[in-house]
Amino acid sequence: MTPVAATTATPIVALDVASAREALELVRQLGDGCRFYKIGSELFTREGPSVVKALRAEGCDVFLDLKFHDIPNTVRESARAAASLGVRLLTAHASGGGGMLRAAVEGAGAGCGVLGVTVLTSLDAASLGAAWGREDVLVEHEVLRLAGVAAASGAHGIVCSGREAGPVRSAFGDQLALLVPGIRLAGGASHDQARTSTPEDAARAGARYLVLGRAVTGAADPVAAMAAVNEALAVSAGGRR
Repeated sequence: MTPVAATTATPIVALDVASAREALELVRQLGDGCRFYKIGSELFTREGPSVVKALRAEGCDVFLDLKFHDIPNTVRESARAAASLGVRLLTAHASGGGGMLRAAVEGAGAGCGVLGVTVLTSLDAASLGAAWGREDVLVEHEVLRLAGVAAASGAHGIVCSGREAGPVRSAFGDQLALLVPGIRLAGGASHDQARTSTPEDAARAGARYLVLGRAVTGAADPVAAMAAVNEALAVSAGGRR
């Protein structure tokens, strides 16, 4: 895998809405403030591939966040189908193992980056331990372990919280692009996320992509909220130089 060059963090707005109509309304409302969007399982299940094609027709990049987790052949063909729609990024659970992630990378091809999902940002140590039937689970340790699986599989990067971005960057350098969900503006509500970060903190920790949901889409003025995110990232990038 070619190492990922360090760059300014790219904001991605999550289209966690019920219809393509609502999604396109938001895309057009934000305009040049955001040109990269996440389509997750709710919107994709309702609208199917047509919503991806609609966003591509608007000139937007698409992150298809379906978190594939199945036998390698099924994941390979699912990734191939996603890549054929023109998506730029897609996800597969790193806990599916190296063989499954390698299959995803193979299916996605050179034009679509596969991100290994490590530990969902809705989970803290206690809930992760309960899910995996283990005590004394350290989230950071598990994220680093699964990042190693992703790196060995040739994945473009991983999904982790901002809290783990720094340690992962220290361990893997530019080999893995880091996508950080659960981004909240300073003082914003965490909603159902257990491990959140501000745009500035995640960018300084080495995130390549930042996913913003209700911090933008739930704001009274989404355009102003998006502008605040872009300004925060510009200031953060200036501070790193």
